[in-house]
Amino acid sequence: MLSSLRLLDFRCFASLDIEAPPAGAVLIGENAQGKTSILEAICMLVRLHSPRTHRMATLSRFGADQFGIAGTSWSQERRVRYSRDGFRLRVDEEKRPNQSTYLEDGGLVVWMGNEDLELIRGSGEIRRRYLDFLGAQLDPAYRRSWSRYRRALRAKNLLLKEGRTRDAEIASYEEILVEHGTVLMEIRARLVEGLSPFAAAAQLAISGKDEKLTLNYLPASGPDMRQSMLQAKERETRLRQAVVGPHRDDLELRINGMPAGDFASEGQQRTMALALKLAQGRLLEQRGGKLPIYLLDDIFGELDPLRRNALMNHLPTDAQKWITTTHLDWLRETQEISKLARLVISQGSAKTQ
Repeated sequence: MLSSLRLLDFRCFASLDIEAPPAGAVLIGENAQGKTSILEAICMLVRLHSPRTHRMATLSRFGADQFGIAGTSWSQERRVRYSRDGFRLRVDEEKRPNQSTYLEDGGLVVWMGNEDLELIRGSGEIRRRYLDFLGAQLDPAYRRSWSRYRRALRAKNLLLKEGRTRDAEIASYEEILVEHGTVLMEIRARLVEGLSPFAAAAQLAISGKDEKLTLNYLPASGPDMRQSMLQAKERETRLRQAVVGPHRDDLELRINGMPAGDFASEGQQRTMALALKLAQGRLLEQRGGKLPIYLLDDIFGELDPLRRNALMNHLPTDAQKWITTTHLDWLRETQEISKLARLVISQGSAKTQ
């Protein structure tokens, strides 16, 4: 999947060159040495996406005004360079004019981290991002519609904030919102339908208990977005913001029929977060036609040996796995991880242990 990775002025690394083992690697090091940044760079190379920030300029090393990432993934030499002028993208030395053309033949990624607990505890925005990252990897129509929806939503909100009657202009943007919002709703509904059995199976496997996890897509506008906008017109005028549409959707999570955020225990919530990401990987494999790379950021220290082994056993055997950790005390108890190569990350370098 990923056989080499090279960084230039990315996060804390002036430069870094890693030859990647086929099965993946365990990245070992103290905090703030750049382990997570390596996973982030892989995600950027494969998907042009950072799970840590939306501001690309912040990925440049302090004092640098650009960054570069290159590597061989799925037998393609891919190059990403970002500066104040935007992205410059190449695949096998061929220039790709935009992000869509770069991503159309790229790979797939699943990111798993301790922050995934917010999928259970946090706001609907976090669960929408979970669906967005999956939808954008599987369907170019999702990326296109989400981009156009956001632009139209921003324009509508600006008009509403002015507080003056701009009905004709608002109506023109609402046509765009309905067109692309409907696409997003339809794809999200199919995603949740596909995720549900995988998430339920993963919950049972990792918990080792008869815990029933159910997912339910909750579109904020109901089945008819246009009608919902008409009904919300007075409210939107009063609040001066758009309150109907996919930007307000949510993903309902229930454990044994009860709302997970309110009734699930700490252990159940951790297992649910893992189950959601494992389900994401299974759906990517099923509908994307290839195994994703699994990027696991410092999650094993928080799991007991039973759940660690259950998690590793539930991951596809042939998938490449990159795992970060500050220590190896738990490694001996986790059979599958002990087979991976080990790289010590320290002071801007990576050395084989």
